[in-house]
Amino acid sequence: MSKEEFSFGYLLAGAIAISLLLLILFLFVKMLDTVYLSWFKRPAWVHFYLVKKKLPQHQKALLRKNSKFYRNLSATDKKRFEHRVYRFINTKDFISRDGFLLNDEKKLQIAATAIMLTFGMRKYLLPILEKIIIYPEAFYSTVDERFHKGEFNPKLKALVLSWKDFEEGYSIENDNLNLGIHEFTHAIHLNSIRRNDTASVVFTDGFRELLSLLKNEQVAMSIKNSDFIRDYAFTNEFEFLAVVVENFIESPKEFQRQFPVLYKKIQQMFNFRFAGY
Repeated sequence: MSKEEFSFGYLLAGAIAISLLLLILFLFVKMLDTVYLSWFKRPAWVHFYLVKKKLPQHQKALLRKNSKFYRNLSATDKKRFEHRVYRFINTKDFISRDGFLLNDEKKLQIAATAIMLTFGMRKYLLPILEKIIIYPEAFYSTVDERFHKGEFNPKLKALVLSWKDFEEGYSIENDNLNLGIHEFTHAIHLNSIRRNDTASVVFTDGFRELLSLLKNEQVAMSIKNSDFIRDYAFTNEFEFLAVVVENFIESPKEFQRQFPVLYKKIQQMFNFRFAGY
């Protein structure tokens, strides 16, 4: 055997050994994640980035100004949040309609809503969503021939928002009316139904448990008779979740006080363990 052949064989054997070690490590980590999920009903880890993307200072200042959730995060979580906001903005198409003036601040506000809701999820970019279309105010939908403030269309992979109503959702922080939270919850819900990653499994399993909880007449009546959760929640199961998440985000302490079991279920579904939740 020549020296060249020996060197090649040595390199090939080394490459095979490294590949096998990486495969074993991958399978071990996957098994660990599965076991952890079955025991604790949440992923073993959420954040891992080889290189974190950074927002420029003026965009960080806009996040501090517009996002109470961001302000309440730890310094470490703020950096993770910024990375995710950067990735979200750069992987979605933001489209303005009817002369709406779209700028960095408005994109950041919309992206921050999505990242807030998915911050406890490892996979957060929502493949079911590709386009975010923004109108200046309520828009006419040709689907049902009515004016809408917002909608999520999974066929078009588009979330459509009235900016006027999106902005009003954040103007009062504890009225439990927030268009952005409502529509992004629909997107997360439908995305979880179509996928089988850890976050989707946690979400769909939690939602089934939530529906089982609501079959208890005493629980269902206590929610219906409460002034805390608005009547629109009882339109259907999808709207129930979207409305309840508005309450969860905007009035967490009151939610937990009135409906501790329901609060815990939403917290589990979204893996919310930060910013005071």
